[in-house]
Amino acid sequence: MRKRVKIDAFYILYKGFMQEHSISVMKFEDEPSMWDTSQCCLNDIAFASQMCHKNVLKFIGCCLETQIPILVFDPVNYDTLAARLYDRDHQPHFEPLLLTQRLKIAMEIANAVSYLHVGFPRPIVFRSIKLSNILFDEEYVAKLFNMTLSATIPEGETHTKDGLKATMGYVAPEYAVTGYFNEKCDVYSFGLLSFQLLTGRHIIEFDDDHDYLLGDRVKRFTENNRFNEIIDLALKCVSDLAEDRPTMVDVAKQLRQLYLTSLN
Repeated sequence: MRKRVKIDAFYILYKGFMQEHSISVMKFEDEPSMWDTSQCCLNDIAFASQMCHKNVLKFIGCCLETQIPILVFDPVNYDTLAARLYDRDHQPHFEPLLLTQRLKIAMEIANAVSYLHVGFPRPIVFRSIKLSNILFDEEYVAKLFNMTLSATIPEGETHTKDGLKATMGYVAPEYAVTGYFNEKCDVYSFGLLSFQLLTGRHIIEFDDDHDYLLGDRVKRFTENNRFNEIIDLALKCVSDLAEDRPTMVDVAKQLRQLYLTSLN
């Protein structure tokens, strides 16, 4: 029996079996939508087939016998990070993540994004860093997933433009204004994801203080409070100016140090 792991705007991820081995199956919806699902699928195949990193979900292959190919990945054994943080009602034995666990997840995703940025001849910008695109294997190792919106920076260029394709609330300001993006847009999204991971709050919430964006709420809170190095690092990632943000390589290094310190 297939079990749904994740439902997105234009695909469903299932748990399945192939020759008695567990797999994950990504099936795109063949229905009209704001996205070109065929192109999204081909884009995912093009990028996922190049990946070889312990924190990126491994692409096994695809079935071409359907109108839109069905993609096959390594098995995942847990729900998305979004479900792990927020979906208390459907988890009878729900337990909040410990700070050390949150740091480990942040470090692993930072490692994956760093790999995209520096592990290839041209940087790959993920463009879809969010809680629902983080899955876990049976050993609870975080896996970055869903490369439908990923894009490379052309040789000799520092930015590229391909229309505004991102998740509401995670978009870097310069990308939203100009439509141009590069690796620093991923850094911005990662900073917001870090806030979610550390605080357990949603990316956008409506309250009486009118602080709708999570980054704004954290900044306001920390103005008059001592905050630790983790929040400080996340704040640097969401700097309004792209040049003020660290690289993902630097972020990964700092998170590793913080994680190792938390184990002592």
